[in-house]
Amino acid sequence: MPIIEVTISAGRDPAQLRSLIHELTVATHRALDAPLGAIRVLLREIPTTHFAAGDVTLAERLSADAPDVADGRSG
Repeated sequence: MPIIEVTISAGRDPAQLRSLIHELTVATHRALDAPLGAIRVLLREIPTTHFAAGDVTLAERLSADAPDVADGRSG
């Protein structure tokens, strides 16, 4: 029974998550000839404030990349 674990940052809509589950399941079925009913997919969503690289959280990176509404600049 293949078990696929995916850790991603939170923020995707349910349709995107469902599509990911489907694509991973189909790819595993094709690659391993595993029965569809035996394939398990576990999605773990991490809040953007709980994921960091280089001492900068993803939330901080996303905020820095957001356009500055006051002066029209993007970060």
